[in-house]
Amino acid sequence: MNYKIAICDDSAADRQYLSGFVSEWAADSGHTVQISLFSSAENFLFHYAERNDYDILLLDIEMGDMDGVTMAKHLRRENETIQIVFITGYSDYISEGYEVAALHYLMKPVKQEKLCAVLDRAAKNAAKNEKVLNVKVDGEMVRIPIYQIRYAEVSGNYVTIHSGHTFTVKMTLGELEQELDDRFYRVSRSAVVNLTQISRVTKSEIKLRDGTSIPLPRGAYEGVNRAIIRME
Repeated sequence: MNYKIAICDDSAADRQYLSGFVSEWAADSGHTVQISLFSSAENFLFHYAERNDYDILLLDIEMGDMDGVTMAKHLRRENETIQIVFITGYSDYISEGYEVAALHYLMKPVKQEKLCAVLDRAAKNAAKNEKVLNVKVDGEMVRIPIYQIRYAEVSGNYVTIHSGHTFTVKMTLGELEQELDDRFYRVSRSAVVNLTQISRVTKSEIKLRDGTSIPLPRGAYEGVNRAIIRME
């Protein structure tokens, strides 16, 4: 596979350090990579406006005028598929990852073994984003990119799928689950949720990044959290 990977870090030494590891990972795993280096969030966003086809972003959090978390929030407004990996010297930012669906955090100094494992996951997720769900709605076939599905809920013999649009189809929730992948989790008898869309989990509800609240049945809290941890 061919991947476009961006490294955004205000330290020239760290950029070169990470770039070397990425090149070795590609050579060892049989992938082809195009690596672009950026010295600031502003520099990345300027180039991204013209070429927005990056698959993976290794992003330093502690930078100059615009930090990495702020930049990731800008990016997520229009790009749900890019795999964001935060690079940081501090553990204080980990809670920010929910909001921008960060794939992982790597602590400085980054270890090659850990970076390679995360890149393996990022590449796997990038491939998943090409999958689509084919459903029949009002006699017509509709193709829904699976990564766009936020959640699905059942009512009687019908399932309503919430993605960029809302589609109601005649099928069971179990039948839908068979078409999805490990990003999705059955939170109750009536709902399946995309774990990458979750911003917060409480004892009584799941909050999605778009503000949607999904009720959690009694005793379901621990299962959701375990599913999120397994996916990371």
